[in-house]
Amino acid sequence: MRVLGMISGTSHDGIDVAIVDFRTVEGGVTGRIEYATSTPYSARLRTKLIQALPPARVGFDIACELDTEIGQEFAAAAADAIAAHARAGSGPVDLICSHGQTVFHWVENGRALGTLQLGQPAWIAEATGLPVVSDVRAADVAAGGQGAPLVPILDTILLERFTAAGTRAGALNLGGISNVTVIAPGADPVAWDIGPANALIDAVVTASAETPDTFDRDGALAAAGTVDDVLLESLLAEPYYSLLAPKSSGKELFHLDHVHGHLAATGLRPALTDLVATLTELTARTVADAIRAAGVNVLVISGGGVRNPVLVRRITELLPAVDVQASDRIGVPADDKEAVAFALIGWATAHGLPSNVPSCTGASGDRVIGRLTPAPDGSLPEADALDGWPRVTFQGAAGEVVA
Repeated sequence: MRVLGMISGTSHDGIDVAIVDFRTVEGGVTGRIEYATSTPYSARLRTKLIQALPPARVGFDIACELDTEIGQEFAAAAADAIAAHARAGSGPVDLICSHGQTVFHWVENGRALGTLQLGQPAWIAEATGLPVVSDVRAADVAAGGQGAPLVPILDTILLERFTAAGTRAGALNLGGISNVTVIAPGADPVAWDIGPANALIDAVVTASAETPDTFDRDGALAAAGTVDDVLLESLLAEPYYSLLAPKSSGKELFHLDHVHGHLAATGLRPALTDLVATLTELTARTVADAIRAAGVNVLVISGGGVRNPVLVRRITELLPAVDVQASDRIGVPADDKEAVAFALIGWATAHGLPSNVPSCTGASGDRVIGRLTPAPDGSLPEADALDGWPRVTFQGAAGEVVA
């Protein structure tokens, strides 16, 4: 079964797509990563989305428009990826799993009460002629979980090579929000959202008139700036960081007004470069503190933040005893890992397998997650329900073993 996984993360800059061919083999299932790409949101939609995200207050009209327009752009990205995949001579895609775009993650007193991802799957089904799994977080929340992170189902597979050798390993994603999965040999995995990765950096860069960029390209702004220790200490006092896992967060907390509040409280007005340098250090410090406390020996990193050399260098400097390596080194490109994870989740849902990890999200038990939109002709993915998870290994596009 070939599954196309797709997601727009908390950086809300575009749509990541991965096509994975899952095949039953002796001893389990192999997942071959056949195609991956990223499609930026149209400038109009991204602007509209930024204006609607917390702390903005929007009506049902805007929510309806965004649900439709995000769905349409996801549909176009999926159709384009399927066409490119076919031109390369690969077989047909059977199923799509769309995470959509998180627009609100409702958390009170450390508990997730609800979560909302937009991107109407009917548009994706109509454009591709395929069934679509979507709304993948709600079932975990309904079971008492945080609904995040969901990537541990993939992380447990990718980190097995380390834990099998007796190493305590972590998988860190540096998207808009930083999240980590930690696995010790013989123990259940744990995972949580650490705090902002790129979210606050992107927010201040996007709001600035000094640059046309919406992110710190190649870490250039941070490299040109100086960390403001007073502002950094104020930011580090955020109570979220001291909460125990499992925990989750998002743009509902870590948005532009979060930065403005700390600037007002300290009376500081740093230059853009100094502000970005300080926010970059905030991400590095909160990540390093979490990883150090978890006792991780090997840290595999992925997400857009991997392309920020200043951020990666600071994390590495703050963790001198930890082997920090990009997920590219184990065969899954850092930019594509989340899309691959949602392809895996779609495959699991089609086979009746749970893909939340309760020890990571805090859910009361395993859940088959997502809801299924049939193809326009009414067809559903052909798959047999399995009694339990088989052993899964991944292969990159060139056939190299990933895990």
